[in-house]
Amino acid sequence: MAGKRESGLTHLRSDGRAEMVDVGAKADSHRTATARGCVVMAMETLKAIVSNNAKKGDVIAVARLAGIMAAKKTYDLIPLCHPLALNKVSVEIEPDEGLPGLRVEATARVTGKTGVEMEALTAVSVACLTIYDMAKALDRGMSITGVHLVEKKGGKSGTWRADEKSNGSHIG
Repeated sequence: MAGKRESGLTHLRSDGRAEMVDVGAKADSHRTATARGCVVMAMETLKAIVSNNAKKGDVIAVARLAGIMAAKKTYDLIPLCHPLALNKVSVEIEPDEGLPGLRVEATARVTGKTGVEMEALTAVSVACLTIYDMAKALDRGMSITGVHLVEKKGGKSGTWRADEKSNGSHIG
């Protein structure tokens, strides 16, 4: 028997025990989430990656695939996530000499009963980790920064977009 939730957190019972939320009664809706993050590195490392001169191979292509694969396995990685039949996952990785480094953006889409924010965030995180892994022989001082949800659409709560000034705002 589930305990009453007093904290407002959907995954915690009033006695503090974690549980998976029952989404069975929710209506299916089209849901989308986009997340972003960066890998900051030395300019020489960025140049090696862009020119495809990393010893482990095409860093950007492998990181893109790793991000897509990770989104599909989010429920295996995050204990209380539901397994989702994703409609689409895209991972875009762009060089940015101003960092210097690589900017990663992932978008996940589903028609279902629960959102895809964790899938988009997982895709970005694993793509960034893969970039680090593939280029660490060139630059162990790289840093993964700014992983965050940019936008989510769909479901009962509607659309939400990050507000750069206040680190998030809800848009009905």
